[in-house]
Amino acid sequence: MFGRISAIALNTYRESLRARILIGLAGVAFAVAFYSIIVGAYTLRNGARVVSDLGVASISLFSIAVAVIIGATSLYRELEQKTIFPILARPVRRGEYLVGKYLGTLLTLGVFILADAGLVLQISAVLAGRSLALVAGAGAASLAALGLAAWRSPLARTYGFIPWAAVFLVLGALFSDGAPTERRVVLAGSALAFLEVGIVAAVATLFSSFSTPFLSSLLTLGVFLIGRNADSLARLPVKYFGPQISAAARAFSKVIPNLQIYVPPRPLLAGEVADANLLVYLGWAAITCAGWALILLLVAAFVFKRRDFL
Repeated sequence: MFGRISAIALNTYRESLRARILIGLAGVAFAVAFYSIIVGAYTLRNGARVVSDLGVASISLFSIAVAVIIGATSLYRELEQKTIFPILARPVRRGEYLVGKYLGTLLTLGVFILADAGLVLQISAVLAGRSLALVAGAGAASLAALGLAAWRSPLARTYGFIPWAAVFLVLGALFSDGAPTERRVVLAGSALAFLEVGIVAAVATLFSSFSTPFLSSLLTLGVFLIGRNADSLARLPVKYFGPQISAAARAFSKVIPNLQIYVPPRPLLAGEVADANLLVYLGWAAITCAGWALILLLVAAFVFKRRDFL
């Protein structure tokens, strides 16, 4: 079973990596990271903070966009191109196929977040006083190693980005030791962004199991917006909105994943809250993500199993 799921996941990752929209979003995300340098230049001794805050926000925003697009289109593309039929004709359960597609989407998102976070950390390292030549040289060397591996091995052209993104993040974390607070913010924010897209990708997988890409994207975005405002909806004042709307808002806030926990205030990420432990917070966020993903995938598998493709 695990071999079948991993094969589907790697194939999904390979297909997602070839999508032009993913390349475009990655380019825009990296451009925003460099743009944060310009914004930080207009502040007084807060350039590193601007880079980390804007970087974490862009990682969260663009990873959500990637999750919605890939999650809503990946399964439909298989159905449209009829490539799903020879796969399901083999001893592969539909539930295994959905889990493989979901894990492939998570792998793509993980590579995206690792690379973007690594770039933000390296920019923060330069602003904190690390030598630009050293940081740029190390980044260029990692890219050269990736290019050499891709030239020598066809597999590295696709799967080489996975270890490269991890190395790129490690380099950023090592170089940014002169800005420990910003490093903590970027690493914790990136981890929370990955957990959040784990839920969003599961929501997109559920909707794509029975709907079109356009409708799946709209529904997923709707769930995301409600989840990001779950606490506000739970406290919607009856005085201004009436009892019916307030009751409906409270109901939505209880049945929709609360995504506000994945965008906590900066003091928590920076370790400036005395009565809060960041590791414990990340642990509970991970458990919440795993619980919601499991429930959503079970429902998606139940729906997809009864879907008629003809």
